[in-house]
Amino acid sequence: MEFSIKSGAPQTGGNGCLVVGVFEPRKLSAAAADLDRTAQGYLGKVVRRGDMQGRPGTTLLLQDVPGAATRVLLVGLGREAEFRDKQYRDAVAAAIRALNATGAEEASLHLTELVVGKRDVAWKVAHAVTVARESAYRFTRMKSKSEDNGTALRRMALSVDRAAQKHAAAGLERGLAVAHGMSLAKDLGNLPPNVCTPAYLAAQARELAQHYRMKITVLERADMQRLGMHTLLSVAQGSAQPPKFIVIEHRGGPKTMKPVALVGKGITFDTGGISIKPAAEMDEMKFDMCGAASVLGTLKAVGEMKLPINVVGVVPTTENMPGGRATRPGDIVKSLSGQTVEILNTDAEGRLILCDALTYVERFEPAAVIDIATLTGACVIALGHVASGLFANDDALAREVASAGEVSYDRVWHMPLWADYQEQLKSNFADFANIGGRPAGAVTAACFLARFAGKFKWAHLDIAGTAWKSGKEKGATGRPVPLLTEFLVNRARRK
Repeated sequence: MEFSIKSGAPQTGGNGCLVVGVFEPRKLSAAAADLDRTAQGYLGKVVRRGDMQGRPGTTLLLQDVPGAATRVLLVGLGREAEFRDKQYRDAVAAAIRALNATGAEEASLHLTELVVGKRDVAWKVAHAVTVARESAYRFTRMKSKSEDNGTALRRMALSVDRAAQKHAAAGLERGLAVAHGMSLAKDLGNLPPNVCTPAYLAAQARELAQHYRMKITVLERADMQRLGMHTLLSVAQGSAQPPKFIVIEHRGGPKTMKPVALVGKGITFDTGGISIKPAAEMDEMKFDMCGAASVLGTLKAVGEMKLPINVVGVVPTTENMPGGRATRPGDIVKSLSGQTVEILNTDAEGRLILCDALTYVERFEPAAVIDIATLTGACVIALGHVASGLFANDDALAREVASAGEVSYDRVWHMPLWADYQEQLKSNFADFANIGGRPAGAVTAACFLARFAGKFKWAHLDIAGTAWKSGKEKGATGRPVPLLTEFLVNRARRK
């Protein structure tokens, strides 16, 4: 789908569709009212007789509107006083679904003219683009026959005030970059684990780095052994797939600018190891590399926008498999930091690969580090599938990440990281254990990682509940690419 910016009164070509909103109860939006005057009151008659009440998510397609257009799509917006971020995004999504059910090849979207709280036109355009691309996304790569989803929509014009076209164009650029980054993250997450192996992730990272002229380094098992990444290698012991340690550097800022480091958990399949998981829904453990996918997706967005900032993406990646060589519960391993860890549960493996990665990024002297991981089922119980868990050793950084989540509508919830919880990680035989029991499992996992993040400002995003969907809509979500991109855009603007 191609996007463009337009200004002026609602109008469209012969095979197009105008999209305007209706507030509840039965109130035409400004663009709809303008169109109604052109149509000599036709829309008003439709609304007054009750065919469109304006309830959120409802749509009504009108054909051959006199004096106006071949097709007009009315979209319910809910109550005007309550029209905010969610309602706007839901309205755009409803419009895209309805448009895809028509034969329209092009559409003129006038929902971008609506007042959405204090959001500016760039925000409205960017979110319209990302929502439209999300609604149109399908993963069909592994099917033997291509599927025609019946959509004819090819072009969409986003309507804005003439004076705001420059800001709208900036929003369009950002929205497309985020959408493309999300698509990459979703594609990687949705691939089966026999395709998306650590080696495959490394190959995709190389392609990304080459395309956007970024520096890339891929450490092999022998390199990790020489460095002393024994916690990461302990997870990889049971797998026939060799682990990889991927480092991508985007150098868009001055050499003296300290980089932001993004560290993504890349478990391409997680059986739980010797502490094996139940069989039900284990297929979804291919999504355990969505943290890594979000790092690559964010770097794609950064590369497209040519952000004037330095970013380092770090992806430790391996499978977690059982076998004769696999790590056992009770094993003790030494991390790259020199600290020893008693492995009480091999299914708490994400923190074991991340801790070595966090120690590794010290060499970049980062301004801030954010790790992203599908880390704990406990976070899903705590926050469900709406918000990602946020932990940080710096309150200002936490506020910065949370603010980026609000603006991008990729929200997080700040969780505690108090020293009291560290007591649960005590071990009789090593410096500490890799689990702290059932209580506060998401918190103790973050506390484990905090022991390796003492030399920089650090935030941890637990995306176990937000990285993918189950059931009928099973698939990767592409989160938190929008949040991370917004965070980096703000950093670049500030610098």
